Amino acid sequence: MNNIVNLVVSAPKKLKRDDDWVDRLSHRYTVIILVVFAIIIKASLWVGKAITCWVPKHFTGSHTSYANAYCWVKNTYYLPYEEEIPKAHEEEKRHTILYYQWMPFILMGQAILFYLPSAIWHGFNQRAGVDCDNILESASKFSNTEVASKRDKMLTLISNQMDRFLGTRQATGKGQMSVRNAVSKTCCLLCGRRTGCYLVMLYIFVKILYISNILFQLAILNDILRTSFVVYGVEFLKNVWYDDYWVNSKTFPRVTMCDFNVRRLGNVQRYTVQCVLPINMYTEKVYAFLWFWFFFLLVMTVLNTLMWILRFIFRSDRVQYIRNHLRLADVLDSDPRSLGLLRDFVCNYLQQDGVFVMRMIGHNTNNITVTEVIGNLYTKFCEKRKKKNDDFPHVDKSSAPPMENEKKPLTYPELPPN
Repeated sequence: MNNIVNLVVSAPKKLKRDDDWVDRLSHRYTVIILVVFAIIIKASLWVGKAITCWVPKHFTGSHTSYANAYCWVKNTYYLPYEEEIPKAHEEEKRHTILYYQWMPFILMGQAILFYLPSAIWHGFNQRAGVDCDNILESASKFSNTEVASKRDKMLTLISNQMDRFLGTRQATGKGQMSVRNAVSKTCCLLCGRRTGCYLVMLYIFVKILYISNILFQLAILNDILRTSFVVYGVEFLKNVWYDDYWVNSKTFPRVTMCDFNVRRLGNVQRYTVQCVLPINMYTEKVYAFLWFWFFFLLVMTVLNTLMWILRFIFRSDRVQYIRNHLRLADVLDSDPRSLGLLRDFVCNYLQQDGVFVMRMIGHNTNNITVTEVIGNLYTKFCEKRKKKNDDFPHVDKSSAPPMENEKKPLTYPELPPN
C-alpha cells in the first residue's frame, strides 16, 4: 500500500497540453471518471456483502457461507418471477450474468483503452522533429509572464524552436543514402516530415482511434452485459417509470438465481437458491451515466474530427488564419509583394504541421499569445529572405492561388494625345 501511495505522490504534476479539449475529454476526464467508478464499486464490495443468498432452513452457518461463496464465484442467472425454474439440462433458459465479479477490472480496462490513443499521440508526435509539449509549455509560460524581459526571452525561445523544426524538414533525407532513408521516403511519401504533414496525419489517425475506441467499447459491452447496450440508456429511462424496475431489471438484476449441487453420503442433492446482488444497484447507475457520457463523447469527437479535417483540406482557411493573426500583430503591410510572401510563409515555410502547431498554441493558451508567436516567426522569416535575396522575392501572382478579399489593382484608360 505504501508503494502505491508513493507512486501517486511522486507522479509528475505537469499535464501535457499538446491536444485540444475534446481529446482531453477522452484521455483525461473519462479515464478519471472510470477509475473513480471502479474504486466506488470495489469499495462497496469491501464495506457490504457482495452477495446474499436465501438458503433452506436446514442449512447451518457453514452451509450458508458456502452457498454465498459458490454463487459469487459461479455465474448466477436472471429469471423473471412468472417463469418456472429451468431444469439442469435447460441451459438456454438461463440468462447468465457474467460480469459482476469482474466489474472493477472491466472499468479499469475501459480506462486503459481511453488513454491508449493519447499514449500513441505522445509517443509518435516527437518523431516529427519537434516537441509539441515543450513548445506549448513555453507558450503557456509566456502567456502567464508579466515581466517584459522574460516575455521577450520566452518568445525568442519559442520562435527559435519552431524555426529549427521548420528548417530541419527541408534537410531531412538529403544526406547519405541508407535503408532507413529509403524506407522513410517510400512509406512516408504522403505524410512524412519533408511533406510537412506528419503531425497532421498522425493527429487525424489518433482522432479516428478515439472514435473507434468508443464504438468498440459499445460493441464489447453488448457481449459482456448480454444486452443491447447501444440502446441501454433509452431503455433505462423507460424502465424508471415502472414501479417494478428495481426487481425486473434484466441487464443489472438485483435478484438472481443460483444452482449448485451438494454431495451427501454418496448422493448428489441439487439446490436452487435465490440471491441478492447489491453491487448491481451501483453498477446500473454507473453504466446508465456512462451510456449518456459515451454518446456525448462520440458526437463531440466526430464533429471535432470533421472540423480538423476541413481545416487541413482547405488551404485558404490556413492562409486566412495566419493572415488574421499577422494583421492583429501589425506586421503585414498592404504591399502586393507581401501577399505573395504570406503565401510562401504559410504554404512553403509553415506548411501543414507549422499551422497545426500554431492552432494548438491558440487552443491551449489565448489569442494574444498565438498572435505574438506568429508575428515574431513571420518577422524572422522575412529577415531570412532579405538576407538571402536582399529584397523580397518576386512572386508570379498568376500562378499563385487567389486569396480571399484580395483587391485587383485599378486600371485607367489611356488619354488620347493632345
